[in-house]
Amino acid sequence: MALRHPSILRSLAAITLTAVATLVVPATATAAPALAALAIPDVSLANQKAHMQQFQSIATANGGTRRSTTAGYTASVNYVVNQLTAAGYTVVRQTCASGCTSGAGPNVIADWPGGDTNNVYMFGAHLDSVSAGPGINDNASGTATVLELALTLARTNPTLRNHVRFGFWTDEEQGLNGSEYYANSLSSADRSRIKGYFNFDMVGSINGGYFINRITSSIGLVLKAYYDSIGVPTEENTEGAGRSDDASFNAIGVQTSGVAAGASRVKTSSQVSKWGGTATAFDPCYHRACDTYPGNVSDTVVNRSGDAAAYALWTLATGTPATVVWSDTFEAATGWTTNASGTDTATTGAWERANPADTTSSGAKQLGTTVSGSYDLSTGPLAGSAAGDHDIDGGTTSVRSPAITLPGSGTLNLNLSWYLAHGSNSSTADFLRVSIVHSGGTTALFTQAGAAANRNGSWAQGSWSVSAYAGQSVRILIEAADASGASLVEAGVDDVTITQS
Repeated sequence: MALRHPSILRSLAAITLTAVATLVVPATATAAPALAALAIPDVSLANQKAHMQQFQSIATANGGTRRSTTAGYTASVNYVVNQLTAAGYTVVRQTCASGCTSGAGPNVIADWPGGDTNNVYMFGAHLDSVSAGPGINDNASGTATVLELALTLARTNPTLRNHVRFGFWTDEEQGLNGSEYYANSLSSADRSRIKGYFNFDMVGSINGGYFINRITSSIGLVLKAYYDSIGVPTEENTEGAGRSDDASFNAIGVQTSGVAAGASRVKTSSQVSKWGGTATAFDPCYHRACDTYPGNVSDTVVNRSGDAAAYALWTLATGTPATVVWSDTFEAATGWTTNASGTDTATTGAWERANPADTTSSGAKQLGTTVSGSYDLSTGPLAGSAAGDHDIDGGTTSVRSPAITLPGSGTLNLNLSWYLAHGSNSSTADFLRVSIVHSGGTTALFTQAGAAANRNGSWAQGSWSVSAYAGQSVRILIEAADASGASLVEAGVDDVTITQS
């Protein structure tokens, strides 16, 4: 895990605030299917340990380090590539052509054949170490977990409904550079195809805890469901927020989660009571020469990380495709109502079904390109002579779907594509919100807040459980607001579906 300079952390925090969605899930929602029903294979601890031993041997033979610019990193890349190629993966060594430390080795990207390539789930870990040591917990533990997960997928070869990709990142310890290069090199279409990225960084700390990145996101809840199934309590990963490769995906609007076991932060007394261990650092050898195998890795912690990864992959990418029970691409009018409750306050920028025009102001704001077809829901879809002529002003605008009768059983999910764009004069008072209107009231599923930083329009995809409302007649409520005074705010929604699985 990279320890970023405070000024870099502040900048990244501003990006993260503009890119990460806050997900509110009803207490009765089903986060994931029952563990036993999915026939999820075990990720072999013995094989995870064998990979870590190989990385230790590589470091020992190359000056004690696997830093991204060294022969130790090159040998680590070769080991991963050879394992994946032999297993049948399509493997690419992606040169980091900009932004990486001079001489840094490549990223490794591996795709398993099959599954819908318009729905991609990625699992990744950084492959490099710091200069000071071999980097076994940080991050051979994560690399070994993701590598063995990939090999387990190849050995079992299940039917895939969604596509699976693995990433092994260069130059993370110098500033998340390899993953940033990969993420920023994706086209808008390719970004929208990635439905979730799971990061594994320091997953075997010897005084470890059980942390999940963005634990309340829809994919974070899948990881939590695994730990819940074995009776292990989890917490939000606050120590690692913005400090590992998931931040690169957050910044381009991809939903993320992941597993960590703690770095240099001291375990609290309450965490000791919950997980055992001592009130000392989660990893006493963080970024030090003593981060070695086998002494600096907990078998129990790393074993559970592998099984949590398998639970997420098999839950999200295998089995029978979900059935679409309701959808709207907005190519035809289907009965959405603006200001259905009569409480909107926006004076301009009301939601419309329209063929929108592009607008720009310090980057893209209103997107003229929709996810499919020519129409979407846009806030004030005209361009005008200036970017702010038809944006949201004066408060909140809302639009509500026609009534939708949900099936009485199954796992039900609301899925849609969205963007929120604003200028640097925005604040957290501005927002895009998706809610479900049901027999018991209105429940917010998702809120993306604004921030005092420029955010360009970019399509992202969200998915939220609505299983709690099975059998009910519901409506989807979408709201957007400019509540920061004279800020420039635009939003869009496209391709709304409800699926049953």
